[in-house]
Amino acid sequence: MFDSFLYLLRSKGLKVSMTEWMTLNEALDKGMTHASFSEFYYLCRSVLVKSESEFDKFDGAFLEFFKDINFLEDIPEELMNWLNKPQETPGNYDEEIARQNLKLGYERIEQMLRERIAEQDSEHNGGKYWVGTGGMSVFGNSGKGPNGIRVGGESQHKRAFRVAGERHFKDFSEDKVLDTRQMQIALRTLRQYSTKTDAPKTELNIDETIEETGNNAGRLSLVYDRPRKNTVKVVVMMDSGGSMDYYRKLCSQLFTALRKSNHFKDLKFYYFHNSIYERLYTDGECIPGRWVDTNLVLNTLSSDYKLIIVGDAAMAPYELMGGGYYNYGKTSGIDWFRKVKGHFSHCIWLNPGEMQYVYGNYWRQTLGILQEEFDMYPLTVNGLEAALKKLMVNR
Repeated sequence: MFDSFLYLLRSKGLKVSMTEWMTLNEALDKGMTHASFSEFYYLCRSVLVKSESEFDKFDGAFLEFFKDINFLEDIPEELMNWLNKPQETPGNYDEEIARQNLKLGYERIEQMLRERIAEQDSEHNGGKYWVGTGGMSVFGNSGKGPNGIRVGGESQHKRAFRVAGERHFKDFSEDKVLDTRQMQIALRTLRQYSTKTDAPKTELNIDETIEETGNNAGRLSLVYDRPRKNTVKVVVMMDSGGSMDYYRKLCSQLFTALRKSNHFKDLKFYYFHNSIYERLYTDGECIPGRWVDTNLVLNTLSSDYKLIIVGDAAMAPYELMGGGYYNYGKTSGIDWFRKVKGHFSHCIWLNPGEMQYVYGNYWRQTLGILQEEFDMYPLTVNGLEAALKKLMVNR
């Protein structure tokens, strides 16, 4: 079945074995995709692709082979045509409706979308109920709702948690953002910076064992090393709220990967909003009172901690060069950044976002300033690996 698809995958550099191909056919024969094109895609990817870094190759081949298949499974084509031509009826922002919509969970919004599609038989613009454009509805596009599912149109405020009917499968090539597992794999590189203890040699060295066995004419010769001891201490300071809300899922994955990593002797987390000031928060909500003095943190943590700052560096310039709402002292944000950076011997900045504004734009000023102060890396596969290498070498 789909034999030409197998040959296309192999021509794109994917090493798909016959065992994997037969497994896919067996899964299809058992109806595991439930006649869903999306589930068929994920089944193919999970069975045939061995590494996340090859997802982009697979996606390219998949879209090339199945380009003529209509992927708009949950959105009628007629409705999608309406939505892709929004009228100039944006509607007014309603704070009470926004508050109510924020209380709706993802599952409830998904259910409501299915119900509306079953009911709706005409174009709608503005309002709060139907799938349409403008207004305060949690479905559609070009509206002013604080969350929901974008259907058609173009992203404007980056508030949607899902895009319905989108024929695009996200790739995970080395310049793309990571998921939790990829982050954990990247963090394994920290292990080489752990020191070896004086304990007995009880850890099998696979590479040396293979080499010694080869040198010994194939006769097995086991080589053991002393076990490593975690010596890396890390402190993470993460921007929270505002423009960072769009990257909440990605930052949550980074948080989880760091927490699950067993390559640290100690790991500390602190939060700030836009800029570091005289207080760091102990949770991501940045609620007044749930904080600790920044100077106390610097006096408590030794300089051999590795500092990782996570943020998109996007804020009003006065928040960085002067003081924003969260600044309770007289020292500017940039001076606090410099003080924190100067305390720790190693420091890197991970940026989860892609700057949309051109050079010279008001909102790009802070990014340019902080890029000059810090070694800043994108939160991608290559970016994280390069950042960790920089974090571990001497200045």
